[in-house]
Amino acid sequence: MPHDMVRVVYTKYDGSAHRDYPARRFDSDDLGVWVGVTRGTPSVYHGRPSVEQIPFILLIPHHAWWTGMFNPPPRTSEVYCDITTPARWEGDTVHIIDLDLDVVRRRGTGLVELRDEDEFDEHRVQFGYPDYLVDEARAAASRLIGALGDGSEPFATQHRKYLNEVA
Repeated sequence: MPHDMVRVVYTKYDGSAHRDYPARRFDSDDLGVWVGVTRGTPSVYHGRPSVEQIPFILLIPHHAWWTGMFNPPPRTSEVYCDITTPARWEGDTVHIIDLDLDVVRRRGTGLVELRDEDEFDEHRVQFGYPDYLVDEARAAASRLIGALGDGSEPFATQHRKYLNEVA
């Protein structure tokens, strides 16, 4: 894999495949690593081959319990944050465990939504999420609801410079 490329691998807590795709590394700053995925990128979604139809930017924070996807139109979600375990890097591959909860800001209206609480509750029992993980996931979702609602960075403008490079 070229040095400016990374492999992004999301699994569920039980180790099952969730998402897997190559992305171009744009930058690393105090917030995390910024990568971009262009239209036509081959990927795996829920364990099945797929092709990305709409480009996006992903911020992989250094130590946070979430990742942030920044989307151009026509996606209805301007920002889509997955609640995850902190990213674990092995060379140019980043491993992330998706914990089901999502915080989304809708394009146009700015409405911020917490999604997939039912899936989180189901997997909490099915996969045996430990209490600390449940607490971290809920705390991350709560912080993101505030940050996406008040327009804090990196959810205001910082991502736009990278969106222009993948759109």
